Amino acid sequence: MSNPPGTSPNSPLIHAVAITPDGGHQALDREAWDGAHAPGTLTWAHLDANHPLAREWLAGPGDLSDLLADALVAEETRPRATVSQDGLLLVLRGVNLNPGADPEDMVSIRIWVDPETLITTRRRKLLSVVDTLESLDQRAVASSADLLLRLVERLVVRINDAVNQVEDDVDELEDDVLNAPQSEARSRLSNLRREAIALRRYLAPQRDALSRLLAEPPAWFSADDRMRLREICDRMVRLVEDMDTVRERATVIHEELASRLSDQLNKRMYLLSITAALFLPLGFLTGLLGINVGGIPGSDNPWAFWIFSGLLATLLAGQVIYFVRNRWF
Repeated sequence: MSNPPGTSPNSPLIHAVAITPDGGHQALDREAWDGAHAPGTLTWAHLDANHPLAREWLAGPGDLSDLLADALVAEETRPRATVSQDGLLLVLRGVNLNPGADPEDMVSIRIWVDPETLITTRRRKLLSVVDTLESLDQRAVASSADLLLRLVERLVVRINDAVNQVEDDVDELEDDVLNAPQSEARSRLSNLRREAIALRRYLAPQRDALSRLLAEPPAWFSADDRMRLREICDRMVRLVEDMDTVRERATVIHEELASRLSDQLNKRMYLLSITAALFLPLGFLTGLLGINVGGIPGSDNPWAFWIFSGLLATLLAGQVIYFVRNRWF
């Protein structure tokens, strides 16, 4: 997204808006942001945490404490929710839909919200933020809690799309596992299991963070806000359960592939065993009569070779009949 009017390219601001009580909104720069905290006006600033001035912008005069500024630009993050008397610090993750990226390589977003301000920071582009910004033109924002939940809802919607895609891939693999080459199926299964494990690893802490927020919401969350948050938590719980189901289905597919490979190996070993059993007595007799010593029966008979070959053929036919009657074939 390009910088809004009045925003300097040297500023960490990606966008900043002021939302008035009547639902209108306008873009802000840093100077306008400092003067935008009029009663009833909600302000939202979205910053690039990679920018060298991001922390200075956050910890400027009259803004956030050093501790909060450090939390909002931290490189290593884990989903969490911390409620204080002043506001709420929330760290969440969204699927990475940037070109060339894997969805399971999730992007973190750090959020500070109080009754009059929402500040978000990111290190990589997150389309859920773009969705939320565009939604300002579609529906008026009632409060900072409404704006926060709108952002979280769009994060969950994007995650839901990624989880549904993984489920569709598993469905397709289950249908193809009997027909696709084993090497291809194993490769696809390996990628699916890796993706499912990565998503599950990120979604479980996010579910816990939202559940904690639901258990201890800020005092300025209304009853409707709490109800929306409960719905979001339920969806996150379902998404985690869906990923557990995907992992179990992937395990079943892996066992099926291993069983097919074992069956093929057993059939080949069985065929080799039958072949060895058929030719073992023939090899013994030909080896016994092939020794280069005197006294070999029929050595002086011109028909001995053909008689011996006929005996071997009869013996081989007798073995085949015996194996067939005993269902060894």
